[in-house]
Amino acid sequence: MNTSVWAGEAPAKTEPSEPLAVSSLEKEVNKSSQQDLISQVTSVSQLSDVQPTDWAFQALQSLVERYGCIAGYPNGTYRGNRAMTRYEFAAGLNACLDRVNELIATATADGATKQDLATIQKLQEDFAAELATLRGRVDALEARASELEANQFSTTSKLQGQVVGVVSDVFAGDNVNGPITDKNTTLGVRARIEFVSSFTGKDTLFTRIESNNINSPNINTAEGNLFFQGPNGDTNAYLGTLWYKFPIGEKTQVIAIAEGGAADDVTSTVNIFDGDGAFGALSTFGTRNPIYGQLGSKGLGVNHQFSNKAGLSLAYLSSNANNPSAGNGLFDGAYGALAQLTLKPSDRISLGLTYINSYKQPLLTGSNAATSDITSEAFSSNSYGVQASVGISEKFVLGGWAGYTNSKVLTGAKGDVDIWNYAVTLGFPDLGKKGNLAGVIVGMEPKVTSSSFAGVAENNDTSYHIEAFYQYKVSDNITITPGVIWLTAPDHNNNNDDVVIGALRTTFSF
Repeated sequence: MNTSVWAGEAPAKTEPSEPLAVSSLEKEVNKSSQQDLISQVTSVSQLSDVQPTDWAFQALQSLVERYGCIAGYPNGTYRGNRAMTRYEFAAGLNACLDRVNELIATATADGATKQDLATIQKLQEDFAAELATLRGRVDALEARASELEANQFSTTSKLQGQVVGVVSDVFAGDNVNGPITDKNTTLGVRARIEFVSSFTGKDTLFTRIESNNINSPNINTAEGNLFFQGPNGDTNAYLGTLWYKFPIGEKTQVIAIAEGGAADDVTSTVNIFDGDGAFGALSTFGTRNPIYGQLGSKGLGVNHQFSNKAGLSLAYLSSNANNPSAGNGLFDGAYGALAQLTLKPSDRISLGLTYINSYKQPLLTGSNAATSDITSEAFSSNSYGVQASVGISEKFVLGGWAGYTNSKVLTGAKGDVDIWNYAVTLGFPDLGKKGNLAGVIVGMEPKVTSSSFAGVAENNDTSYHIEAFYQYKVSDNITITPGVIWLTAPDHNNNNDDVVIGALRTTFSF
């Protein structure tokens, strides 16, 4: 047997059954070997001639470190290829059996005795009525659970919903590029029903049905519009969002969007105020960097996480992918293509570096020159943005962004238009109560700083967007957010009156 020395006492040489073939020389060798035994080793690494590549390494490791019944020689070797005697085998086996018996005795030392079992039986008899009641309750719960399982909504989908009610009005300002005529207090509602489904546990099918009749106050410029405003202004229900997300590896996710896609579906917008209109900022400008508004609503996105500190997002979203007419479709119509590197060097710091190439996709907020005037011709844009969020403390978050857009007019007189925007945000999580959020946004909405296209004039003045809100958590399902938006020199025109817009948002989540 080509094993080596086992731990335990060296066998005595007085046995009458010693093999007749053992010569005097062998006896001396065996005697010498047994005297060379050292005390028990505690780790297989103490044996210098045992390597992890040896075929018996795991067995030796278990015998040494788990059972403690293997010894080596004084020089730190094991000599695994030396033949062992039957005496050595018997001594080693006996040592291992003794060790196993010790482990069994230790494991069962705290076992139940006959006296313990008798005590338990007596308790069962004394509390038989209570145990019967408890058993009945358990049976009833099992029956109810079975009924719920049989009648549950779905085994693969979760139903959730949200209702956002908004009261808004223009409190100050009469003239912006002409008289402001829409100055009545309004009440609007956005209602959403969402189905979140998973078929493998790692994928997600998201379906949203919604209705939205909220209107932003019309102040004759796109500045200051409310993020949660509806597309149609009526209460008709429509398919708001539909996408399917699935992994293609441990670090890569793919999202296919059929309807209602937006920047926050394909990447992080790096802003604690981005609550998709239901939470956080009230305005479109305060919710996220305006350059994100150049993405379409249908297409494909890929997210790859290099590590927990760095990720890359790529997306292509078209606005009219379902329209087969000329100048539309997935590739021939308006689109936005995004690439963003998101860095998170620590738990409190996030940074987003964004590039967007788009075609016929105007900005959604800003001066008229930056949002609507340029749409008179076909144009393409290259936008660059940097977004940052720094948690100064648990209750104070400093953030902000800067965005630059260069639009090239491709038809008519042609020309270039440069558009800038920036903002600084101050966030106060848990202000007054856990779950609350106070926020301040100060910045400049998209402004045309230079233009060589005759259809778009430069904005010579600067309008500042100042927004403040306080999101109060009434309960786990209800939040109330009063807020105010102050626009100085709206439409980046000092001749216009300052405008103050007030809004009270109530969000119900279930």
